[in-house]
Amino acid sequence: MPRKKPFSNKQKKKQLQVKRERKRGDTGSGPSSRNASVERGGERQSDTSDSETTDIRRINQQPIGRDGRYDPNKFRLHFEKESREEVERRKRLAMETVLKPVSDKELEVNINEIYPAEKGLCFPRRPSWTYEMTRESLLRKEEKSFKDYLQDLHSRNPPGSLSHFEHNLETWRQLWRVLEMSDVVLLIVDIRHPVLQFPPDLYHYITTDQHKQVILVLNKVDLCPPPLVMAWKHYMTSQFPHLEIVCFTSQPGQSYNTVLQKKRMRKKADLHRAGGLIDLFKACQEITAGKVDLTSWEQKIQRDSVSERLDGEPHDDGADSVLVEHQSDSALEMSTQERYKDGVLTLGCIGFPNVGKSTVINSLVGRKVVSVSRTPGHTKYFQTYYLTPTVKLCDCPGLVFPSLVNKQLQILAGIFPIAQLQDPYTSVGYLCERIPYLSVLKLKHPSLQEKDAEQREQGAAEPSWTAWDVCEAWAERRGYKTAKAARNDVYRSANSLLRLAIDGRLCLCLRPPGYSCLKDHWENHPDLPEIMALQGRTAEEEGGAERDEEEDGESSSEPEEEQDRDADDDEDGDDEDEGFGHQRRNDEKPSGFTVNMYNVLRENDCD
Repeated sequence: MPRKKPFSNKQKKKQLQVKRERKRGDTGSGPSSRNASVERGGERQSDTSDSETTDIRRINQQPIGRDGRYDPNKFRLHFEKESREEVERRKRLAMETVLKPVSDKELEVNINEIYPAEKGLCFPRRPSWTYEMTRESLLRKEEKSFKDYLQDLHSRNPPGSLSHFEHNLETWRQLWRVLEMSDVVLLIVDIRHPVLQFPPDLYHYITTDQHKQVILVLNKVDLCPPPLVMAWKHYMTSQFPHLEIVCFTSQPGQSYNTVLQKKRMRKKADLHRAGGLIDLFKACQEITAGKVDLTSWEQKIQRDSVSERLDGEPHDDGADSVLVEHQSDSALEMSTQERYKDGVLTLGCIGFPNVGKSTVINSLVGRKVVSVSRTPGHTKYFQTYYLTPTVKLCDCPGLVFPSLVNKQLQILAGIFPIAQLQDPYTSVGYLCERIPYLSVLKLKHPSLQEKDAEQREQGAAEPSWTAWDVCEAWAERRGYKTAKAARNDVYRSANSLLRLAIDGRLCLCLRPPGYSCLKDHWENHPDLPEIMALQGRTAEEEGGAERDEEEDGESSSEPEEEQDRDADDDEDGDDEDEGFGHQRRNDEKPSGFTVNMYNVLRENDCD
């Protein structure tokens, strides 16, 4: 009989670790749960959240290195955990509730309904400090202040009424340091739902308490029709008159009449074609008013633009000279607030997860200096990058602020890792009630899959759809099957649909109040050509979208679908953000699904 191999030191350490976890009762959510690997080991992470009063779920668990000197879980997302009963209840509703299209009015969102002033939906402030304080006393004071903040917030709002928001103090500390270091703050939002990601309390704190300027960057404008971009820009100006607003896109010329595009190839992006760079420069130039020499920044933009026009290749001179500063914990404790220190303008980039902060920085620098991912929480800690000798960029991890927004809409906005959702079906139902999913996805009801086509044509009533039916039909169409029983993998199908929505391939755009009634006004606004030029589109392209739909809207290439079977299954790949997709040439026609984005946005059915 062969002798058993002795256990290695690594295996022994692993066994000891498991025994210790069992003694502490740290068993996670059980081996049968999809999130068991996430939940197990969660209590090992020491944090300063309100875990004594609220059950906290820690997301994006990462293995700790052998040396143990750096904890990669220090800045991971901390959200309030939902009960198993609540998750099961929503799952049953997704299987039973019939989907009904909502009215256009329900797509209009008022920022005062998301962040009502009387609910105390502020963000945690950094307590006062002095240079005489020790590091330990400062940290203790911050921890106490954060716990008091959470208790006050939960006392003002009944359980279940608040949206997902960050409970990790370490991540809030990153925001405090970035705000203190910055001279001008770039608050980056997704144009599809900007009011969800613009906390008024944060704006008033920066402008009133810190006396600094805020530039609102409406990112991903290529995903919205120009009239809607104009409407959001004017709405935010009406709510915040002194707010500087800049529209931005890293993919100008991307046609939005191909809703279900194929997987974006991992190819070096043409970052110099980003739209909005010169507008951002002019806004900073107006704010600094000559106090900082921004000539080098202007020359960089012009040099890159000329190089692109001449040979079609990005100008890469001096690309390796970008200076990157990694901020250590000790350097963050006592930050100075000297404005334009050493003649350098510091731009702080803040925002919610998945709004494209890292992509904006890469576009400004002109090369990839920050890795990007669709997974929320990908940026772990802030770094600084010298755009030019007089302009410094500061990247902050994405933060979710407390609000009263619907949690399903939050998920569609990309604040929660899709792969770690316990109930993706409710969010799929929320999405399908707001877009024409049947015409876009070309689905067949599961109850009709086995029936003969002739029987279906004999006047049988069209079956009703639930969120579960949509997921099952999409699994059948894409060939998603479970490993053992070969049944339709409904969970994977739901995740696939949600990723399509976050990527903008199933585009859901919210609207400002009164947009439906003033639709004609925005479609004929005199500044509309400026937005279209920023998007890289022309009036002829806009008119040709409907012709493309009539010619190709009903066609679907099955071999292309087979090649793209897993195009939407990557959860954490770099270069998958909207700024690093393969740029389609102007002479290439889109393939696959071809649907007019105006129809997807329900622009043609305004009452």
